[in-house]
Order: sequence, then structure tokens, then C-alpha cells
Amino acid sequence: MANVHRLRPAADAPAIGVAAAAFLGTIAVANTAKAYAIALRALTAEFGEQAPLAELEGEAGADQVAAWFTGRWGGAAAATFNARLDALGSACAWWRDQHWLAGDPLRRIRRRVRAPDRTRTLARADVETLLILPRLALRERTLFRLLYESAARAQEALALDVDELDLRNRRARVRRKGGAVDVIVWRTATARLLPRLLDGRRTGPVFLTGRRARVELPPGDLDPASGQARLSYRRAAELFENATTDLPGGPYTLHQLRHSALTHAAEDGANTSTLLAFSGHTSVASLARYAQVSPEALARWQEGRDPASRRR
Repeated sequence: MANVHRLRPAADAPAIGVAAAAFLGTIAVANTAKAYAIALRALTAEFGEQAPLAELEGEAGADQVAAWFTGRWGGAAAATFNARLDALGSACAWWRDQHWLAGDPLRRIRRRVRAPDRTRTLARADVETLLILPRLALRERTLFRLLYESAARAQEALALDVDELDLRNRRARVRRKGGAVDVIVWRTATARLLPRLLDGRRTGPVFLTGRRARVELPPGDLDPASGQARLSYRRAAELFENATTDLPGGPYTLHQLRHSALTHAAEDGANTSTLLAFSGHTSVASLARYAQVSPEALARWQEGRDPASRRR
């Protein structure tokens, strides 16, 4: 039988700060690089930018990394915990490919199982209260109403251009997650708001920032007349959080509008095929975690089945 030799890290392996920067430089997708950088910056700050990568090796290194990681993100949501672990895992795998690491510094840490959260759906009354808040500007009112009425992902709505809207038929072409071209539809409230928001514009992004762009952007992300840029997801999420901070149970997230729209449609009797078209999902398994009956609807169903209630 052939002997198995454990690979040793190269003697000239870079310091942690240099290794982190080298790994991040290989990631072409800007949002992914930004997300991974959070974990890599934290690792560098903890162990030192000039510390040798070899400090992460061995049993002592694995113990240190595990203690730091669980102390840093142990109280975070499972999704955040797993995202940070995945980022560091990708970096460690790449470092091993460069022969800068031999072992796995993360071997003491296990991914967390994401428990289903049945409280993410907002009650219908809470959604309506949110959408008619007097303090909402026209742009926010239109965006939030469109997201709820269409169940579109926020990124899909923010990527819309004016020439993709079919205002007469209350629909628009969007590019779904994964790249598929699909159609979203909306109702009367959104149909009344969109023309006011556009104010005669026929080109450029539907949802714009409040001022001219300060940096050079692709022409497709600018309104040619005003020079205003396409509203970013980060800014939209911030606006939504600010708008819902004072509401019961707030602040909410943009994704909760989509979650609530799908749940309310399921409660109204939409069948599986309709829900798949409404959500843009391609599988029932993906849809199931969104289209869950809310506690309020479950209570109404139980009340309707209660013999004492029927006698009353």
C-alpha cells in the first residue's frame, strides 16, 4: 500500500491579511466579495493582519478559531452563522489549493440547521397600515406596494426599467433568480401609483435615487434626463427598516412583504400552479417555506370548525 503524506503549508505562505486579500481578489461577483469580506476582515482583526497563516493550523489553531467564531457569531441567526462559516470555508479551501494551509481550521464548527420561522408573515392589517403610512414618500409607497401586490423579489423590482412596464395591463417583464425571464402582475393601488412616480419618464430605471449619481455608473443604471441612479437594494432595505421601526413588531425586512404576499395568496385559496407563477419559483419545495398559513388564518379556521362557535 502506498504511503500517504500530509501536505505541509509552504514556508513562504503569506500572512493572514495578505492571504485574505488574495482570496477576495479571486471573487468576480461584487456582492459575494462584499459578503465574504465581512468574515475575512473579522478573522484578520482577531488574529492580526501580519500573523502567519500557520497560526490557524493544528489542534491549537482549530480550538482558537472555534472559540473566536462561536464568540463572534454564536448569537447570530442560523443564516448569518452559516454564511460566515461558508465564507471562511471557501477561503480555507482556496488557501489549501495554494499549499498555504494543510489542515482545516474550521473542523470544530458545525453548520446550524435553520429552524422554520412561522412568524415572518405580517398580518394583513399590519401590511395595510404600513402601505398607507402618511410619512412614506411616493417612491417608497410605490415600491413597497408593488412588492406586496406582485410578490416580486426586491432585486427584481429594483432592476425594472420604465420600458419594461406594461401599465395598461398591469404587468412587467422581470429577470428571476437564476436568470429566467418572467412576468409579474399588480393590482389597482400599484397601477395608480406608478404613473405618478414616473411623471412622464419613458426610459431609465423605474426606481431612482433622490439625487444625481456621484460616481460613474453604467448608462443602464442612470436616468438620462436627471442623472439620478437606480435605487440600490441596500438603500431600499434601509428605507423600509426606517419606515417600519415604530410599527408593532418592527422593524420589518423587505423580504417579509414577499413572504406575506405568498402566505396571504395561499390563505385566499390560490392553487399550487398559481402560487408557483406568482412567486417565480420552479419547485414546490422552494415555495413551501413561504406559502405557510399564518397564525391568524389558522385561528379563523379553527373558530369556523368549533361546534360552540357554530351554535353562536
